[in-house]
Amino acid sequence: MLQLTRSIVWPHDSNRLRRSAQLGSLAKNLIWGMLIGFVLPSLAWTAERPNMVFLLSDDHSYPFVSCYGDSNVKTPNLDRLAADGMMFRRFFTAAPQCVLSRAAYMTGRSTLAARMIRFSSPLPRDEITLPELLRSEANYFTGICGRSFHLDGSNRLGKFVATVYEENQLMTFADRVDYLKKGSDSEVINQVREFLDQCPPERPFFLWANYSDPHHAWNAPEKYRPDPSELRLPDHWPDLPGMRNQLADYCAEVNRVDERVGEVVKELERRNLLATTLIVFAGDNGQALPHGKGSLYDPGSNCPFIVHWPNIVRAGGDSSELISGEDLAPTLLEAAGVKPGPKMTGHSFLPLLQGTEFVGREYIHIARGPHGSAAVRVEATSAPYDMGRAVRSKRYKFIYNCTPWTPYGPVDSAGGAAWKEMVSAHQAGTLSPRLSAAYFTTPRPVYELFDLENDPSELTNLSGRQEYREVEKKMREALAKKMILEFDHLPLPDLLE
Repeated sequence: MLQLTRSIVWPHDSNRLRRSAQLGSLAKNLIWGMLIGFVLPSLAWTAERPNMVFLLSDDHSYPFVSCYGDSNVKTPNLDRLAADGMMFRRFFTAAPQCVLSRAAYMTGRSTLAARMIRFSSPLPRDEITLPELLRSEANYFTGICGRSFHLDGSNRLGKFVATVYEENQLMTFADRVDYLKKGSDSEVINQVREFLDQCPPERPFFLWANYSDPHHAWNAPEKYRPDPSELRLPDHWPDLPGMRNQLADYCAEVNRVDERVGEVVKELERRNLLATTLIVFAGDNGQALPHGKGSLYDPGSNCPFIVHWPNIVRAGGDSSELISGEDLAPTLLEAAGVKPGPKMTGHSFLPLLQGTEFVGREYIHIARGPHGSAAVRVEATSAPYDMGRAVRSKRYKFIYNCTPWTPYGPVDSAGGAAWKEMVSAHQAGTLSPRLSAAYFTTPRPVYELFDLENDPSELTNLSGRQEYREVEKKMREALAKKMILEFDHLPLPDLLE
């Protein structure tokens, strides 16, 4: 029950008290009725049901926000949210691809449990989403805006598919939320304003705002672009001109999306809503460069994740707990006082935000499915068609590649200068043996095991080594258990005795 103590400052002068004592019981009841009818609803959404804004960038890998210590980008607005809230270093999306990971965000279920392993699939109608539960159970006004949110199926599959969608009512999100609009990144702020204007003042709100940045193709103006020669490259990339130039293009879009985030924060502040709003910023999957998007290596699904919640989340929080994209929905539901759905596979980390006792995950799981809408081709690389699973602890990663015969190809950037120069260097024998083995071994290994403490770039495969047998045995079993419980269609990995 809402406590009024400290919420309302009551007048205490003697004349007002004497007049109050003379009121008849009918007048008193009327006053209390007015208080309950007009004061309590507004208090309810500030004290017990926070407003919520979920800001999602596209193809955004950790650590490409400057609060994480990355000097390649300049992100003052995100840094400010992190300084006043909590940033997470081991947050992983449920998949290294947008459709699959967004399904997990909205359902609190793994992409397998939600039956969203096919890239262009619409979310099944019987999968109940976060905004639906917030609306039905806590009276939230809900909305989605910005770039495509990807969960109503692809509109680029031709007339026949469109007819199937229409005849079977598979595009469902217009009924799942109160406000639904799509638009470019520059239109997001006006859509946010429109949403807030339409929100009834007595209702809390939930808004999911989607950005295209830093998705390929990269086209941010020069003013956002860092000097390629000054960039720091991770060990899993060769130092080549094309790599530096494409990374500079990517960082420019990170810098630009930070500016867009600042617009939304400023609008909330202008409306005196910032203090009563829980803001989450995250990426939908990793960057579209080698070793990133579409891969089961960390840059494919380890994304920035920041939570800003005044008076609840202590400023300057910095967490290394394992958090999955599956965990967002149950956490926000609990923050609104709503019990998470019984089918949710995610785990609430609300206690971590509140600074109370929290038992974290031992593992997070990541699933890779086909990418894009094209049919399977004999000559396909792993970019459009790859099937794999991964399980990660704080120290180790185990990967199960179920289509190892497809040669590696980076998603969305195979035609770019970085990958072309890497291919040329490999063919000329000038690429380091370690990188040549990591990117150009065909068939790829079915099993990969990495010690992330000693090999954060995931370049030394330890699978099959006797000294890591117990670690690998345990991780294979953890993966197999997840696959069994979620009725995964892929064959289980070999289990070690």
